[in-house]
Amino acid sequence: MYKVTISPQWEISSGAETPLDTGALLRLLRAIDETGSIAEATRSVGLSYRYAWGLLRDAERIFGHSLMQSGRGRGTRLTPLAEKLIWADRRIAARLSPTLESLASELEAELARLVGADTQAIRLDASHGFAVAAFLNHINAAGLPIELRYRNSSDAVAALARRECDLAGFHVPLGEHEQQAAARYRQWLSPRSHCLVHLATRTQGLIVAAGNPLGIAGLADLARPGVRFVNRQAGSGTRMLLELMLAGAGLKPDAINGYENAEFTHSAVAAYIASGMADVGFGVQTAAQRFGLGFVPLLAERYFLAARSASLEEPLMKQALAILRSAPFRTAVDALAGYEASDSGAILSLGEAFGPALQ
Repeated sequence: MYKVTISPQWEISSGAETPLDTGALLRLLRAIDETGSIAEATRSVGLSYRYAWGLLRDAERIFGHSLMQSGRGRGTRLTPLAEKLIWADRRIAARLSPTLESLASELEAELARLVGADTQAIRLDASHGFAVAAFLNHINAAGLPIELRYRNSSDAVAALARRECDLAGFHVPLGEHEQQAAARYRQWLSPRSHCLVHLATRTQGLIVAAGNPLGIAGLADLARPGVRFVNRQAGSGTRMLLELMLAGAGLKPDAINGYENAEFTHSAVAAYIASGMADVGFGVQTAAQRFGLGFVPLLAERYFLAARSASLEEPLMKQALAILRSAPFRTAVDALAGYEASDSGAILSLGEAFGPALQ
């Protein structure tokens, strides 16, 4: 099966000028930030010193502001504008990567069909998450064909009911909101036809600015004056969970500044906060850790892959289950902040997982 990779690329131009090569510029700026030296940065990214200076001058001409500042004994540092460009690129990648990965997977399947290749593959529909990404990495390393579509949990489980996918990723909290959250998937899951494969347990909570300067400690702080919130998109499992928690705490969404500002992944929420556009969001600990942010844990939840029970005997599915139960996969998941993989690959009936909620 072919492997397609699509990366986000953006350009900046002013008037009739040739658009700026932001790919090379951002690589250079990141290297300058890491090394504190233009000369060392150019060597590390494989650019000539002359070309690098030309690139920097072109960018500064477009913006009318400097991208670097130097001081005796301090080396070369980035200006706030240059730092904002780097954060903008991280936000773009965090927001678009799941969509581009899904599109790449669709193109792989189309190319395979056009050339008459064997198109049998595991069809995975799931909300974007770090354990899912680890699973995909191990699937690809093993050479197993897989067709991926990132979508929210409800849409994924609905697709399984329509037989449009083989595995559907969704997550349900442990504790007081478990039964209510699990019941929302009852319309698509049948105890006689479906089962659950445990992927991982993870921690959800409040993603806050580094050092938690506003002293945010819980949900009630979201409604404090001056606190800016960034949410997940409507329909996502994480937003559904937040709505259940707010209702349980007697908090109204319209009292939260920024509640309608939505991002499509945990990473995009973290990038939004790290760029200074919000003070707090709701998501997983790994996203906070990767962007150097603070985290206030609130609850644990289980991430499942729902499947048709009969499909577990199919050869490709057996190989996928073996990957989930393997030591390398579990080690990779356990290395993610806030994730735990001791039960990865365990198969549960709906009743075993949730009791009466999905009977």
